[in-house]
Amino acid sequence: MKLIVSFALLISISILKAQEHVSSFNALTINYKFHPKFFIYAEGQARGIEDYTYPDYYEIKGGLGYNLTKNHKPFIGLGKYATYKNHAIDKEEFRVWLQDIIDFKKGIVKFENRFRAEKSWFYEPQKDISSERIRYRYRLNISVPLNSKKIGPKTLFANVYDEIFLVTPMKPTFARNRVYGGFGYQIDDHFGVLGGYLWQREFEAKGNKNVHFVYLALNINIDDTGSKTKTYHFPGAD
Repeated sequence: MKLIVSFALLISISILKAQEHVSSFNALTINYKFHPKFFIYAEGQARGIEDYTYPDYYEIKGGLGYNLTKNHKPFIGLGKYATYKNHAIDKEEFRVWLQDIIDFKKGIVKFENRFRAEKSWFYEPQKDISSERIRYRYRLNISVPLNSKKIGPKTLFANVYDEIFLVTPMKPTFARNRVYGGFGYQIDDHFGVLGGYLWQREFEAKGNKNVHFVYLALNINIDDTGSKTKTYHFPGAD
């Protein structure tokens, strides 16, 4: 508890010294396993980047995943994204991606390696400008149950991760780094909640930027395969 309080104070002092503000990051995710090997994933987000209480970024996305093995899950997805400024759409994005997740456990600690390649098409309606981007992402996500040997109903768990973003043709190539720390609670077989702090560092030619998010999410897991062994999906801030 002392460590958590100290960490929170350190974050608060850093934000105040840098004269930066806290942004909101809210998500609803649904993971539907309709076959022992296949699952559908969907997610909606609303972020208040410039003003915590007023969402100025939205996204809705989803896709199809395949359980190649117990610890190997390739995925294909697509999504629609919108950024607002002064209550008007500033930029729209359509994105498709290929993803691969390889995870393993060491004792009760789960390590998840996520690799993703994305292709995006942008349109800025106020300037009538179109552009494209290719982005590569890698995330190491670590989770550990705190009151059980594995995550299941009524389990409290801790979650931390680090993710890097590489882009082309924009410069600099190393475009972003995300660091997250938080806690989650699996309420029952279907519902789980998460909350934590996400620090996002943007690297840009015109100058770097820090964004501090308070992350809140509701996760819904539905398994229609009849399997006695349940798995629980926690995508994290994405």
